[in-house]
Amino acid sequence: MTAEDVGEQPGAGGLFAILKRGAALSAAGVASVQVIALVQTLVLAHLLSPSEVGVFTAGTVLTGFVVVFSHSSLSHALIQRRDQLADAAETVFWATLVSGAVLAGLLLATAPVLSHIFGNSQVGRVAAISSGTVLFTSLLAVPDALMQRDFQFKRRVIVDPLNAATFAIVAIGLAAAGFGVWALVTGYYVSVAVSVIAAWWLSGWRPGRGRFRVGLWRELAVFAFPLLLESVVERAIEAGEVVLVGHRLHTSALGNYRNGRRLAFLPVMAIIQICSYVLFPAFARIAGERERFRRGFLTALGWMWLAVIPASALLAALGEPAVTLLLGAQWRGAGQLVEAMCGVGAGYALMSVCAEALKGAGRPQLINWMTGVGAVSAIPLILLLLPHGLTGVGVALSISALATGLTGLILAGKVVGVSRGELLRCLVPTLLAGVIAAVATGLLEHQVVHAGARGVAPGLALIVLETLGFVGIFVLVLQAISPSTLRPLWSAARRG
Repeated sequence: MTAEDVGEQPGAGGLFAILKRGAALSAAGVASVQVIALVQTLVLAHLLSPSEVGVFTAGTVLTGFVVVFSHSSLSHALIQRRDQLADAAETVFWATLVSGAVLAGLLLATAPVLSHIFGNSQVGRVAAISSGTVLFTSLLAVPDALMQRDFQFKRRVIVDPLNAATFAIVAIGLAAAGFGVWALVTGYYVSVAVSVIAAWWLSGWRPGRGRFRVGLWRELAVFAFPLLLESVVERAIEAGEVVLVGHRLHTSALGNYRNGRRLAFLPVMAIIQICSYVLFPAFARIAGERERFRRGFLTALGWMWLAVIPASALLAALGEPAVTLLLGAQWRGAGQLVEAMCGVGAGYALMSVCAEALKGAGRPQLINWMTGVGAVSAIPLILLLLPHGLTGVGVALSISALATGLTGLILAGKVVGVSRGELLRCLVPTLLAGVIAAVATGLLEHQVVHAGARGVAPGLALIVLETLGFVGIFVLVLQAISPSTLRPLWSAARRG
């Protein structure tokens, strides 16, 4: 957003200054997390086999699923809350803590089921030992929400990088010492514990400053329920993906799936997290001013799209050779998945901006339509395309994400008051430039250069050159068909 979008002069401070500072701090924090995650993934890929990574993925499949019950949805309700904040924080704390303890017990009890599903007894042991992380994660709900609500970006700048660094250091150290899958489990535990300590210290919040109120919990739950449903369905889809890949293919394929999915999401989710962290509280503050809200939505959508489309298109063109060179030949399946998931970034970009706008406008129930589209499309598409291996899985995820994102665009457009013509002018030029650049670069790689078949050093050097060529083609095409799209970027570069 610009100062004009939020109704302020650039030098006047206020919300614009907060958003500008927050975006910069969030960018720094997320960038550091993504760099750490990339290095950690590359190093662990050479220390652990695809099967070991697959066992960890299978063993923690339900952990990520149940976290949404003990953390995220009530956190959003607390961010949106305008009164009785002390009591609301106390209520969220005890509700999430109790649910975290109950869910940790359920995960421990059901761990043997995962051994049966995946045909591997070690999967059940990993699940049983990892179940306690759910209880630790529930302790993050209130500190995280209060920091985001008050535009305190310590969460992004300190807590998240600390979490990533702790996991990387512990997991890499133990993997190098020969602990195998347990290196990942231990890293998972230690990183969550460190995050809890850092979040409580930085937020300054402590329980006991308010009181738990059943009536207030009901109010918070009404707002949180659509978001809970969205998160549950999203995590259920992810769990379904893991079960299908691990059961129908093999744990080694599941290891390739995990690393491929992580690498495909790295550049895209970095961009989305930087923006979405400030969009929800910002939209919530300007939602009552229709024109201001409309301008802010279009600006946020345009910037998000301009950042995500080139990253996604580049993955489509060079994903497989780049991943193979970085991780090794045994991870070629991860590279194939990265290329096939190129549409996921575009879909998630639309989902992110639209969901934050709907939440900010106080219409979170509309997000359930997006949730429904994702629920009815992802798993059936994976089942249909699974015979094509990880490439089929990636294509299914891309189609589902795009369908969900377009649904969100239709819903948010109506709520915000944006016409279809405005949306097309905002999105089509960047998409067209990305497609042309991806096709040209992909043809050059697969028909002429073949960087993935060369040695690591010369292969990566060629990938860098192809990336520079991609950027040049993208900018030239976009400048030719829509100069106004790049004009704010050039202006920002000159001011910088």
